[in-house]
Amino acid sequence: MSIIVKASDLKFKYPRDVANRAEPKFAGMPDPAPFNRHDLYEILPILSAVMDELESVDGEVLHLIEDILNDMPGFITTRGEVFDYLSGSARECLR
Repeated sequence: MSIIVKASDLKFKYPRDVANRAEPKFAGMPDPAPFNRHDLYEILPILSAVMDELESVDGEVLHLIEDILNDMPGFITTRGEVFDYLSGSARECLR
């Protein structure tokens, strides 16, 4: 299942880092590149990957993941860490 999350699916609005829009984004694990949590273009691929990992198309699950993302500790800095944190935390909440 390949889920594509669009900006219109999201609960919150996020700023766009237009200058870095064309730079490579999260494409899977491992990914040691830094994650910009204030860039819609970084957030969409991560959320899509987490929804794929959870095998969910439920909008409520997406909004839960967004809430987790917005409360995520600052020491989680790489794309790989963000993916692991979001997917692990969402699994715990959905039990």
